[in-house]
Amino acid sequence: MKKVVKFGGSSLASASQIKKVAEIIRSDESRRFVVPSAPGKRYSDDIKVTDLLYRCYDAAAAGQDIEEPMQLIKNRYQEIIEGLGLDISLEAEFEVIHDYFLRQAGRDYAASRGEYLNGIVMAAYLGYKFIDAADVILFDEKGNFDSETTNDVIRQRLKNMENAVIPGFYGAMPDGSIKTFSRGGSDITGSIVARAVRADVYENWTDVSGMLVTDPHVVDNPEPIETITYRELRELAYMGATVMHEDAIFPVRQEGIPINIRNTNRPEDKGTLIVESTCRQPKYVITGIAGKKGFCAINIEKEMMNSEIGFGRKVLQVFEENGISFEHTPSGIDTFTVLVHQSEFIEKEQTVIAGLHRAVHPDSVDLESNLALIAVVGRGMKAAKGTAGRIFSALAHANINIKMIDQGSSELNIIIGVRNEDFDAAVKAIYDIFVTIQL
Repeated sequence: MKKVVKFGGSSLASASQIKKVAEIIRSDESRRFVVPSAPGKRYSDDIKVTDLLYRCYDAAAAGQDIEEPMQLIKNRYQEIIEGLGLDISLEAEFEVIHDYFLRQAGRDYAASRGEYLNGIVMAAYLGYKFIDAADVILFDEKGNFDSETTNDVIRQRLKNMENAVIPGFYGAMPDGSIKTFSRGGSDITGSIVARAVRADVYENWTDVSGMLVTDPHVVDNPEPIETITYRELRELAYMGATVMHEDAIFPVRQEGIPINIRNTNRPEDKGTLIVESTCRQPKYVITGIAGKKGFCAINIEKEMMNSEIGFGRKVLQVFEENGISFEHTPSGIDTFTVLVHQSEFIEKEQTVIAGLHRAVHPDSVDLESNLALIAVVGRGMKAAKGTAGRIFSALAHANINIKMIDQGSSELNIIIGVRNEDFDAAVKAIYDIFVTIQL
């Protein structure tokens, strides 16, 4: 058994948290490769180390003195080192960082130092080999992640290594300069390492016990998700429901490696298992509910549009020319609706309307704003009869008007459009009809 374990910033925010992490790692000898994030917040008003690094670098770029902000970062790490009882010094590393900041080595370099320094500390405390991610996570000249070269390099580097710590979040360009993934990218590093070493499981440790059926800010104490497929996760993540970076799915999916979301503060919890496919029957018909507010519907009406070849293409080309991506395109015989993010559309709405008139000569174009989209996702829906009917019934009982409904041919998800102000009530109603009623 071989596991790659990634720990988030909240799991590594202090010496006491790192001690918990070390206990978790040492409790299972198959947890061989560790990917740490930078130290996160110790309490609600605290500042993450990554944000301190950005602040310090921006001060340097503005020609300001950076001794004070740099000292704050030094203090965070020294507090951790002393709390762990380690006999190591990061002073030489900080001298290099100070010099690179003054030389304006880039914000990616600045941000990456949180993971880099934490990796050194973690390796020393665990007694593992430290491997700088800049040596094994590679990007091409255009700044795109070079997955295949990276996979080969990591596989060779770790082939005969029993244990190692590889910092998350960053890698290197061909010229050696530091390049980071987007924020939260340590999840991606963990997935890359898991693929390279052909891990049996990729454990992603954070401060929650896996994924929940829906947002706990909307529904009190929602049920946990025990098992979810990659496809279900992608659908929910697209609507904003995720406990890990969505790009972290792709490397492990290529190798069929499951991801296990675990809670550092409750290691006894099984968490959520993310898999390619499974015979395990879901606990409920649905797996999860997620959604976003702030959409706008552009309703285009034209008689006989269904017989006009290329109508849909011409409509979408107008949005493309204006740099606006669309979310959904429900249609009827004489109607075609395009749903877009309202914030992207509002400044270009009149240009788009004029473009639609020139492109397809509609009978009318009508706009409807302040809409929310809710995704009801579940592999169990395919075998369950009346799922859409239950959703309609639940929303009707809650006096919520459905503005749109869209279901893919995979029968994996149903998208419902409601008014922004009905969003919370709609999510609660759907949750109750599928989950609460069965508890």
